[in-house]
Amino acid sequence: MLGSSAKSPTKRHREPAFQRQEEITGWLMASPALFLILLFLIIPFIMAFLLAFTNQRLVSPNPTEFVGTRNFTDLLAFGTLTLEPIRDETTGAVVLDEDGNVEYPALRDYTRNNPDYPHLNGLRELVSWNFGETRHYLLAKDVVFVRALFNTLYFVLIIAPAQGGLALLLALLINQQLPGINIFRTIYFMPVVVSMVVVSILWRFIYDGENGLLNTLLSMISFGSAQPVDWLGNSSTAMPALMAMSIWQGVGFHMVIWLAGLQTIPGSLYEAASIDGANRWQKFRFVTWPGLRNTAIFVLVVITMQAFGLFTQVNVMTRGGPLDATQTIIFQAVERGYDKQDIAGGSAISVIFFMLVLLVTLIQRYLTRERNTA
Repeated sequence: MLGSSAKSPTKRHREPAFQRQEEITGWLMASPALFLILLFLIIPFIMAFLLAFTNQRLVSPNPTEFVGTRNFTDLLAFGTLTLEPIRDETTGAVVLDEDGNVEYPALRDYTRNNPDYPHLNGLRELVSWNFGETRHYLLAKDVVFVRALFNTLYFVLIIAPAQGGLALLLALLINQQLPGINIFRTIYFMPVVVSMVVVSILWRFIYDGENGLLNTLLSMISFGSAQPVDWLGNSSTAMPALMAMSIWQGVGFHMVIWLAGLQTIPGSLYEAASIDGANRWQKFRFVTWPGLRNTAIFVLVVITMQAFGLFTQVNVMTRGGPLDATQTIIFQAVERGYDKQDIAGGSAISVIFFMLVLLVTLIQRYLTRERNTA
C-alpha cells in the first residue's frame, strides 16, 4: 500500500517537463539582451584584443599582418639618460649660453640612430630635471600616450575622494526631517539628469578666458583687481577646471546612493550612542561610517570606473589640449582609432585600458575585503 505522500508517475514526469519549459522560456526572454551584449561587448572586445597584435588600419592598401607586441612596445617604451654639461676643452669650465644657462649636448644626438645608445632610438623627452650640474631625462617613445596615462590616473586620484567625500557631506546635510528638504535634494540631483555634452558646452562658456561667467564673478568680487584667466587654454588650469566641472555634475548621483545607505542605519543605534554620551563625531565614526561600509565600496567603485572613462568633457571642451594637458586614455583610443584610422593602435590602447581598470578593481576588492577579526 502506497503512502499518502507518494507521487503518481504522471506527476513525476510532468514536473521535469514543466521545469524545462520554464528554462526555455527564460532563455528566450533573455536572448535579445544576450544578443546585444554579444554584439556590442564580447565580440568587439575579442576583435580589439586580436587587432592589437596587427598593423590594421581603417583604410589602407597594405594587407593586415601580425606584428606581435610592437604596438604595446611603441606605447610603453621608456628610457632614461643623464648628460654632463659641455666643458671648455682647455680650461675645463662649464660652457654657458647667451642667457647664462648651462649648455648640454643635444638630446637628438643620443636618440636618433646613435649606435652607442640603441635602446634610446626613437625616444623623446617626457620630462627633464637638473641635479647639480648633470641633467636627467625621462624619455618615452609615445609621449602623448604616456601623458594621457598619467593624466587619467591623476584625474582618478583626485575625483574619487573629492566627489565621494562631497557627496557624503551633502547626504548627511539633507538626511534630516526639515521643511523643504526635498527641494534641496532635487537641486543637488538636477545636474545628473543633464547630458554631459550639454554640461560641457555650458561650462566651456563659464570658463571662457575673456567674457566667461567665472572671470566676471572673480572680477566683481575683487572689484576689478583679478585678471582674466584662460581656464581651458592654460596647461596648469585646464585639468583642474575639468575636475571641478566633473565633480559638480556627478556629485548628486552619489549623494543619492549615500542617502540610501544612511536611511538603512537603524535609529536605535543613534539613540544608544546618545545615551552613552557620544558627540556628533563619535556617532559618525562608530555608528554612521561602519553602517555605510558596503555603500562606500559601491560608491568608490562606481566613481573610479566613471573617472577612468573620462572622454566627453575632453572631447567637447579641450580636445586634449593645451599642450596635451588634458589627454586621457579613452580620448587617445578614439582619436587614433577613428581620427587617425589607426585601428591597431587604438585597439592596443583599449587593451591597456582594460588591464589597468582590471588591476585597479582587484586592488580595490583586496583593500575593501571583509577581514576576519577572530
